[in-house]
Amino acid sequence: MLDDAIPKQDAAMPLSENADTFPLVAIVPAAGMSVRMGQNKLLLTFKGKPLIAHAVDTLLASAVDEVVVVLGHDADKVREKLRGKKVKFVENPDYREGLSTSVRAGIAAVSAHASAIMIHLADQPLLAPEEINSLIRAFAEARKLNKSIVVPFFRGRRGNPVILDSAYNEAILDVAGETGCRRVIRRNPDQVFVVEMENDHAVRDADTMEDYERLVS
Repeated sequence: MLDDAIPKQDAAMPLSENADTFPLVAIVPAAGMSVRMGQNKLLLTFKGKPLIAHAVDTLLASAVDEVVVVLGHDADKVREKLRGKKVKFVENPDYREGLSTSVRAGIAAVSAHASAIMIHLADQPLLAPEEINSLIRAFAEARKLNKSIVVPFFRGRRGNPVILDSAYNEAILDVAGETGCRRVIRRNPDQVFVVEMENDHAVRDADTMEDYERLVS
């Protein structure tokens, strides 16, 4: 549950100043060492294409305004897999310290004009552009209800990607360790707009070789 042992905040989180224009930037953390996989999972192929290329192509075919790819481990190899694609690369020298360092590096590189941030994990190749767009539309609807976070769910399981108003950027920059944006979401449960997805694509990833083999089977 999103609010496990976390008290709800009384005051609503203010939306960013750019709420009406709604430019959205997707951050793709691609700097990790894939410890549980034993090799760089983002270089593994799915339907003839590396996982990292699947993630970026899905975003570029969606309504996202900009894609920021955060590099670290195997940076040159990941960059090569994305040669010619319209993305912004950011280096994370602290990638060994966990996922949240890549999220922070991405946030720090986002333009001040962005009003929303999507954190898109690169090991979910089943996600399609239309599913990304459905979350973007949900975020627009959430704004009308004065909510500022969108989280996909499927049959009670929380998934990814999540979208957060850029008003949370400073709070995300303060997150340390391997928690990513989870702490920010848990501390603002009243701001969460839950989207029930039609399939399990948002909850399927490739953290382990067993996960990857299930994806490709």
